[in-house]
Amino acid sequence: MDPNSVASVVTDNPTAILAMVIPIVAIVLGLGVAMLKLWLDFRKKREILQSHHAERMAAIEKGIELPPLPPQFYGSEVSSLTADVLNEQLKGRHQGLRYLRSGLVWLLVGIAISLALYADHDHGGSHAVAWWGGVPIAFGLSKLLFYFIANHMNAGADAPADQSKPKE
Repeated sequence: MDPNSVASVVTDNPTAILAMVIPIVAIVLGLGVAMLKLWLDFRKKREILQSHHAERMAAIEKGIELPPLPPQFYGSEVSSLTADVLNEQLKGRHQGLRYLRSGLVWLLVGIAISLALYADHDHGGSHAVAWWGGVPIAFGLSKLLFYFIANHMNAGADAPADQSKPKE
């Protein structure tokens, strides 16, 4: 096949053009979003360091004794700055809510798929196809089950030792 025929197929077929453009746009936008995130993280850290430096310089000018900076302030890790440390502490509290939310979403999506496939029976479909909605329903129920079991275990772990023992 000579190159002129390939070029004529691509220019005459809008679907072929779209098939070539979509991966290029996806790669460029994916890399662009990743670079934007890195730049925004850098800018946030720089602003926090500059504001902290300005506060320390103002305190030094006034003659106020300052405590030394914590070692994590100079770290190169993402969780080294104050806002990131707080986010890490709060992440554990909200971990269970993520399982509850995703479990409910999967459960409702599975119910919607089952109902849609069951209702399609009037248009020539089969009722047996509606069972495919059971896959996301089972996944959602497993996440909800995990959420309730983990909350039950955490509630028992948070109880004081003398209250968790049965009284004789």
